[in-house]
Amino acid sequence: MKTFQQFILEAYDPEIQGRSQIRKQGQGGRVGAERKKTEPEKRRVKAVGGGKTAPAKDYKDRKDIGTQRQRSQREQQPTQQRGSAKLSPREQQKKARAERLAAKSGGKSNKKDLEKKATELLKKRVKAKVDPNYKPQKSSGYNNKERRQIRRQGSKLLTHIQKGIEKSASNYQPKKINK
Repeated sequence: MKTFQQFILEAYDPEIQGRSQIRKQGQGGRVGAERKKTEPEKRRVKAVGGGKTAPAKDYKDRKDIGTQRQRSQREQQPTQQRGSAKLSPREQQKKARAERLAAKSGGKSNKKDLEKKATELLKKRVKAKVDPNYKPQKSSGYNNKERRQIRRQGSKLLTHIQKGIEKSASNYQPKKINK
């Protein structure tokens, strides 16, 4: 059997301390070992100037270092009373049967729902009322192809004017569109 002195000497022996599961607290009362990377290990860099880079600043330490977080903060707590989600075996059977029947019927609903839908469909639909002052647009007399030709001639004239091409708008003769 070891004496107290031998036990203490072994406890503070660096070789045994390295193998032991008990670790001393990290800096600032932190739980667990320090995992901060050294300067050469850091991947985040910032430009210093002259095409050179340097490791970026360290992050600030968290304020809650050394304190254990409560379980209510780590895990989601139940919102309902304990055991309220459980169904009795009889209720489970009932629920399973209802689900089987629903799957078998292919999502068909009961008679009342069908009647409601039928009456909804048979109701007389109200037509959208047209404004009495509405006057339809007068037709130009051109078909789609002719309208496109006219539009393109106009855009061509506009580009000529913008570019300052010496073709005055007064003597500009658009192509004749055959009807």
